[in-house]
Amino acid sequence: MPVTSQLLRVLPRTKVLASSLLPCQQHQSHLAPVTHQPASRRLPHMWQSHQHSRSYQTASILRSYILTPPQVNSILKANEYSFKVPEFDGKNVSSVMGFESNQLPANAPIEDRRSAATCLQTRGMLLGVFDGHAGCACAQALSERLFYYIAVSLLPHNTLCDLEAAVEAGRALSPILQWHKHPNDYFSREAQKLYFNSLRTYWQELIDLTSPGEVPDTREALLSAFKRLDNDISLEAQVGDPNAFLHYWVLRVAFSGATACVAHIDGSDLFIANAGDARAVLGVQEEDGTFSAHTLSNDHNAQNDDEVARIRGEHPPSERKTVIRQDRLLGLLMPFRAFGDVKFKWSIELQKRVLESGPDQLHENEHTKFIPPNYHTPPYLTAEPEITYYKLRPQDRFLVIGSDGLWETLHRQEVVRIVGEYLTGVHQHQPLKVGGYRVTLGQMQGLLEERKARVSSAFEDQNVSTHLMRHAVGNNEFGTVDHERLSKMLSLPEELARMYRDDITIIITQFNPHVIGAQRQEGQP
Repeated sequence: MPVTSQLLRVLPRTKVLASSLLPCQQHQSHLAPVTHQPASRRLPHMWQSHQHSRSYQTASILRSYILTPPQVNSILKANEYSFKVPEFDGKNVSSVMGFESNQLPANAPIEDRRSAATCLQTRGMLLGVFDGHAGCACAQALSERLFYYIAVSLLPHNTLCDLEAAVEAGRALSPILQWHKHPNDYFSREAQKLYFNSLRTYWQELIDLTSPGEVPDTREALLSAFKRLDNDISLEAQVGDPNAFLHYWVLRVAFSGATACVAHIDGSDLFIANAGDARAVLGVQEEDGTFSAHTLSNDHNAQNDDEVARIRGEHPPSERKTVIRQDRLLGLLMPFRAFGDVKFKWSIELQKRVLESGPDQLHENEHTKFIPPNYHTPPYLTAEPEITYYKLRPQDRFLVIGSDGLWETLHRQEVVRIVGEYLTGVHQHQPLKVGGYRVTLGQMQGLLEERKARVSSAFEDQNVSTHLMRHAVGNNEFGTVDHERLSKMLSLPEELARMYRDDITIIITQFNPHVIGAQRQEGQP
């Protein structure tokens, strides 16, 4: 079926229905600098009332054009990033060889964020994907702040005391994170002082709660960092700020929302902290060379029976039929765990008080006055993560962390197969499947020739996350990348792109099996 015909049958896929939250698109000049994007990138349909946008007639929406391969590559590679862990004395002594990441927008601007950093005063590497909804403000804040909260939570008591002493004395602080960022990964300079003050308050409390010689527990550190940052986001919005821009910014962060999936890798110890519907999947190489998928996180949504039971158990029996409706929290929100989203956490009285005392821009947005239906016993939402521990083995070759935009387009096993074949250069040919379609011998020959051509051109992407993204967007019903389909998907007007797919963010971390094997033999952590 042609792409344009399929599009007529697609329903909108938005994280928040009848969105009551602040659109990230407003006042964009205060956020990331505008980067070159395809001319087709425009606002999602739900925000059209807030911005002037060119109107498209039906015919012009459905009319598409074919991008050349260089144009497709330019779009797909615009946000790709790679990092290789440095070697010492010609040897890689880390369990992580490096990682590669990429992002592809559907929203304008993109609501996903990503972060990667090395912990400098403790051991380990942090990698995370943050999937925003109702704007990008909350995801943006998480991408800048969460790793600092985690890193501080992992610091021993004496190091925390040294940090506080340096601040008191006005000395320069030793860095606790080495960031690995793409040039397009934005930092909001205006909010750094506010963020630092909240972080300092947190480590001051940790000093009071810990003792000299006490070794922080990684699981507890991740749990504490998630919950504390979400609490700070809420508190900052309630207190406000004398600076008008910062006051508006903290409210935008709090009233928008974001899910988070974070990996902490230290030697062969892998922790996944997940709140929401992003996902972490391990690629395991079997003895026969094939790859299998091992999921390390659970989606927190209506498809998770445990999550449904948890939420219903936290509210009175009288709300059993209303707390989850149409597979959404209160009939509105798809993820059941998220940062921000104070519309699902604060009391009605607190929401009204904060909004009434907020900047004038808030009163211009009718969505801020909206209260979710059947809102009786808040909070309905939490940012508490579900934490998974996994001991890496030599056959565990890579980790894929992706926003739900990836997993909606490709099954986890297909994701692992594509990545595994790219990294090893070995293509495991499965019996050719045509998905129940009737095909002629000529069509079958064409599919086989396309498969052969795909093998020879598999390495046109120098970044494995870009290679995976090409499949996620361009795969046809036969499981092969169709250039015409890929071209059309990348040239869709924004009003249509968001209806057909979500933002996609991918981080792929490659492990060093030799180091992991040696550590396991020596009994090292």
